[in-house]
Amino acid sequence: MTPSRLVLPLALMAMIVLAACGSSTSSATQRPSEPASAHPSVTGSIPPAAGQTDTEWGRIWDTLPSGFPTYPGSTPGEETATGPASADLVVDGLDARGIATLLQTLLTQAGYKTDGLQGPLESGGYVLDMTGPVAGCKLQVTATPTGSLTTITILYGAACPHD
Repeated sequence: MTPSRLVLPLALMAMIVLAACGSSTSSATQRPSEPASAHPSVTGSIPPAAGQTDTEWGRIWDTLPSGFPTYPGSTPGEETATGPASADLVVDGLDARGIATLLQTLLTQAGYKTDGLQGPLESGGYVLDMTGPVAGCKLQVTATPTGSLTTITILYGAACPHD
């Protein structure tokens, strides 16, 4: 073929290729994008559910579930609160270690496992870290002597069951 005879078939092929690639009336369906992960790797990327708060420790429930083991004779102590908590309680006396170890025993009987008990801290307090019976469930209990009372702060993780 001579060069002038090649121009027409090449032009036709180019038009067919361009029409196939650049058609704005394409009937091809687009694939939906992948759904976002339900469990993001960055804490706080999903807003807390009603009744939950984000803290430096992690996301917590704003209250304890009914039947959660508490120290006998403890009463609500909101006036002693130092930040967000699932429970702020007070007990007469200054036995922070005894309170922490009794709560450890009660929580162990309820199916929690001890991750650590630290203390005495500089404040004379103790910190008890435990994990719950379901994956990701964690809690922290802090018992601190203050004046003639011991304050108990409980952080109950948002991954823990709650009624």
